[in-house]
Amino acid sequence: MPPSRQPVAVVGAGVAGLAAAVRLAVAGHPVTVFEASASFGGKMHQFDLPGAAGAYRFDAGPSLFTLPQLVDDIFRLAHRAPADYFRYERLDPITNYFFADGTRLTAWADADKFAAEVEQKLGVPAGDVAQFLARSGRAYDATAGTFLHKSLHKAGTYLSPETLKAVAALPSLGLTGTMHARHESAFGRDPRLVQLFDRYATYNGSDPYQAPATLSLIPHLEHGIGAFYPEGGIYAIAQSLHRLAEEFGVKFRFGEPVREILTAGTLVTGVRTDQDIYDFGLVVSNMDVVPTYRRLLPSQPAPERTLAQPRSSSALIFYWGVGRSFPELDVHNIFFSADYKAEFDAIFQQKTVADDVTVYVNITSKKTLTDAPAGHENWFVMVNVPHDEGQDWAALTAQTRRVVLAKLSRALGVELEPLIRAEKTWTPPGIAADTSSFGGALYGSSSNNALAAFLRHPNFSGRLDGLYFCGGSVHPGGGIPLCLLSAKIVAELILN
Repeated sequence: MPPSRQPVAVVGAGVAGLAAAVRLAVAGHPVTVFEASASFGGKMHQFDLPGAAGAYRFDAGPSLFTLPQLVDDIFRLAHRAPADYFRYERLDPITNYFFADGTRLTAWADADKFAAEVEQKLGVPAGDVAQFLARSGRAYDATAGTFLHKSLHKAGTYLSPETLKAVAALPSLGLTGTMHARHESAFGRDPRLVQLFDRYATYNGSDPYQAPATLSLIPHLEHGIGAFYPEGGIYAIAQSLHRLAEEFGVKFRFGEPVREILTAGTLVTGVRTDQDIYDFGLVVSNMDVVPTYRRLLPSQPAPERTLAQPRSSSALIFYWGVGRSFPELDVHNIFFSADYKAEFDAIFQQKTVADDVTVYVNITSKKTLTDAPAGHENWFVMVNVPHDEGQDWAALTAQTRRVVLAKLSRALGVELEPLIRAEKTWTPPGIAADTSSFGGALYGSSSNNALAAFLRHPNFSGRLDGLYFCGGSVHPGGGIPLCLLSAKIVAELILN
């Protein structure tokens, strides 16, 4: 069969697997997606919690949506109108910030309005904020086309004019400095603003006190391009891609985990499940790269140096149905710890949870009213924690829950625990078990050194012809936008 029409197996129906399946099906490949769970979405799944007043709907994993054009591009590639499948709105405000000293700050969609808010509340000149955000935008524009949209492991990437532009920008990006040092240099007069920008390291599970200053381009995604809310919640992204995939003939085999990727010499020949053996000359793994090698390729040499890269952080998530509404909160809310350095040291050095933690509260019922009973709210409450290495998560979860309840109750001036009408918890071991993410690390390896981007696993196998990789554990990284870009890179590698 011509390579352009060769059947493809996709292992895992996470957002990257769905996007890769659609792109390849649109190009004419027969595609079959194998998924261990009963449905699609991976970390991007949804569930309901029953309560006496009614049900609370939750997006289980990702909660922030940026770069929506990456979803739109898939529908345009298929000659479909994106709005017929998927709608979203730009958020304004983006985030409410609550600092340990009682200060409250709103991040507005308009960068100038945000800068003025910073000047009014924190005393940092608006011009300093505007200058920093402009620099973040220039860094993104100079590098995204090379470092995010293309494989860093193909020689051709480094021969394009776009790459030369990116390389020329590298000295100004701060490869030798840290995010925290850059933010302190820009806003050292106010540690609260430094903390606000340091938090963007968590967007790929890293530590701002170690991660390179290059990552200071991340704020541009929100303040330059925008943060968005999908109509119906984050799960609507997976729903729309699944619908499009089925329209192009993609077959889904749910509840059928792949047990082995079959090979002959240096060629991929198919996959084995408990139900059958299937012949495929092309396999795309959307499973975390570590279990892909350890479980699915047990007889193949593994790239041990790559697999041994330090893991990203994980999350401890409390899903709470709350029995009243809070007008001072919006979709995204951050309650900062008093000592950010101690918090990150606990995560990455001591492999535990700090005594004081930063708490993220996402409330989709602010936009999708049916996500909670009338007068109630659905709270997705997340704390950044280390990936699982055998810690006592029962004890850490109980301790952290007490800390979170005390912090939120104090900040909001109300005793929160009596308001909880429904509850569920997701721990790092649970994330690992439910999504095959090694150690429950949300983003594969961390980005805590300047070469981290180059040390991530490539989107293809260097040993096995026909084996490709997408998802948050490989290039270009974790989070919805980067997962979608990994699918784009894989499809282009296969089609070209």
